[in-house]
Amino acid sequence: MRAPSDTAAQERDAKGSCVSPEGRILEMVARGISLSQVLDGLCRLVEEQAPGVLASVLAELAHVTRLTTLGQLAPSTAHEVNQPLPAIERAISHSRQLEQLRRADESTSSEAECHGGVGISDIVGHSEAMRRVLKAVATVAPTDSTVLIGGETGTGKELIARAIHDRSRRRSRPFVTLNCAAIPSGLLESELFGHEKGAFTGALARRVGRFELANGGTLFLDEIGDIPPDLQPKLLRVLQEQAFERLGSTQTIRVGVRLIAATNLDLATMVAEKRFRSDLYYRLNVFPIAIPPLRDRREDILALVDHFMRLYAGRLNRRVEPVSPSALKALTEYDWPGNVRELANVVERASITARDGDLRFDLPMGSDRNESGGRGAVSVAASPGEILSEAAMRQQERENIAAALRRTHGKIYGEDGAARLLGIKPTTLLSRLARLGLKPTRQVPFAANLAAT
Repeated sequence: MRAPSDTAAQERDAKGSCVSPEGRILEMVARGISLSQVLDGLCRLVEEQAPGVLASVLAELAHVTRLTTLGQLAPSTAHEVNQPLPAIERAISHSRQLEQLRRADESTSSEAECHGGVGISDIVGHSEAMRRVLKAVATVAPTDSTVLIGGETGTGKELIARAIHDRSRRRSRPFVTLNCAAIPSGLLESELFGHEKGAFTGALARRVGRFELANGGTLFLDEIGDIPPDLQPKLLRVLQEQAFERLGSTQTIRVGVRLIAATNLDLATMVAEKRFRSDLYYRLNVFPIAIPPLRDRREDILALVDHFMRLYAGRLNRRVEPVSPSALKALTEYDWPGNVRELANVVERASITARDGDLRFDLPMGSDRNESGGRGAVSVAASPGEILSEAAMRQQERENIAAALRRTHGKIYGEDGAARLLGIKPTTLLSRLARLGLKPTRQVPFAANLAAT
């Protein structure tokens, strides 16, 4: 068989659909390329583009086998077809593993979104601060630029990352997540880049890393500030070159991954303190988005309460209970150190315990962020005019006294004491503290002082 010219071969390869699998293989063999090299090329194709080419690789092997049976390939290569190279078998196994991992990751992401309570279209907030965040999301989403999301715990950093992905050109590709703080530092490199069988003790099989899983899509690295220093240069290289090697391998794997990182730490301060690499910080900080804490956008709290009330009522198959003005006031004045996540938990707990219109939001008895006692907390009744039971009245009295003690920093006696604030005698307050199981944080004054009070 006469080998076709390189130009003709290139023209046919460029057309793609005009050249059959048999034709491509025959051309490669005719050019003097051994079947081993043909199969090795298919192996590399699977490694780089799996799992999308797995079916075509298997089809190519079937075509080669059929051609050999028909005598169209040299008999000397028949044994290579009938007994595929181990590399091909590894590639096919790897492809199937990657497909399973991708499906599992997509399933986990879908389940997390179902149980997370908020979908991409449910970013609640009409405050000026949230409008700026959503405007930034709309601006950066169509690009492939790296995004660094900052904000306190519970502000919804992953939700913003998903919003960016879902509005990007990569929305049909995987959205892979990894919490860097949740993985032991010794295993984080394997989680990110994968490893080969035998790469270290306990590596019983090849493992595909998150960068490989996210190929063509988006990788969200939460708590990026917790990445150990020795791993930071490797992450920097992937961001710069889109290439890495699995642990225990010398083969370079190239990917096309968009990175979105998030942190609740001050990376700039960590850079100044030499705890975070400056070059990695600048590579991550291409497009920063700062999510405000809930206490800085209190005007969004009422909308969030309404959103979560409807969400959990639907899940619990209950009607949406009305929320009293006093309850809304208490919820708005509380500082929410746990941000939206804490608010969601409080509303869910209230929805679970609600009985016949008795909706109570149990806020913590104290918080370091609260300066005034009134914000610390209260269990608030939801419905105006409701009849309180004896137990409910005791609980309300207990919380009222606790709030007074917080406001006076535990002081009972004097003009600025809790007793004067409550309008009762200090001795009466002490007896109520004992009855309710509360302990004053200050010593009882001497008898002379008590008599003068």
